[in-house]
Amino acid sequence: MSIDLPSPRGTLTPDRSLDSLTWLRVGGPADWLFQPADTADLAQFLAELDPAVPVFPMGVGSNLIVRDGGIRGVVIRLGRAFNSVEAEGGIVTAGAAALDAQVARRAAEAGLDLTFLRTIPGSIGGAVRMNAGCYGSYLADHLIDAEAVTRDGRIVTLTPDDLAFGYRETQLPPDWVITQARLRAAPGDPDALHARMADQLARRDASQPTRERSAGSTFRNPAGFSSTGEADDTHDLKAWSLIDRAGLRGHSWGGAQMSDKHPNFLLNTGGATAAELEALGELVRRRVLEDSGHDLQWEVIRIGDPAPDTD
Repeated sequence: MSIDLPSPRGTLTPDRSLDSLTWLRVGGPADWLFQPADTADLAQFLAELDPAVPVFPMGVGSNLIVRDGGIRGVVIRLGRAFNSVEAEGGIVTAGAAALDAQVARRAAEAGLDLTFLRTIPGSIGGAVRMNAGCYGSYLADHLIDAEAVTRDGRIVTLTPDDLAFGYRETQLPPDWVITQARLRAAPGDPDALHARMADQLARRDASQPTRERSAGSTFRNPAGFSSTGEADDTHDLKAWSLIDRAGLRGHSWGGAQMSDKHPNFLLNTGGATAAELEALGELVRRRVLEDSGHDLQWEVIRIGDPAPDTD
């Protein structure tokens, strides 16, 4: 894609393959990958960028399938300038690139309870955008406000009402870039908080394929149920149980497989293409619909163009 780009202070890389930046290790190249130096650099770049050029903010790639043909336009990925975490007066201020687990640990050290974030893969920017949740708590329960840069380069502060949180979603425009979030947290004993997180990790590792290449839960639980899978006993209907009932635990398509350990986890067993992963996911959706009448919705984000020779 031939486009006239601004000259930022950050790093701008043409034709950058994205497979190494996603947890599933698949995906074609972005026309351009932009890693801004700071918020001002990001704002100026977007203000000067041709409005016709598509923009896709990318986190750490933990909940993402980039199709084999890659992404047209500019992919924006925040780096170290956006990963600070500070705790003061019951409020945790985290850069959008800070990992959820890192925020939970730093909060616990300060005697603040954000332990629900400890086992959520990804970064705070993605957690805000997707209203990430676990163990009965959601990002929406804690957000005071978030800073974002709009597609036209304005730096804005967003309240929970602005974001209009829903189950695993917000109304944030897809080309706005979250740069920071302020979270409210209840006080707690640091030792007790760390012990709780250790228990959460042990339970997660016992029930989920944490050592495999996956993107976390593949499908949302039906009707807005919690997606923790193993920790919430208040709802019986889970996506994994519907997939299991349809006989698709361990089912494979090329290098893609639904996990034997947790059938709502889509795995790259080695050498899978994005097309194979997506095809297996769509097969699961069809079979579950036929078996139980439930129309599973993707929780994993799929973006980009298929490879030219993909059927």
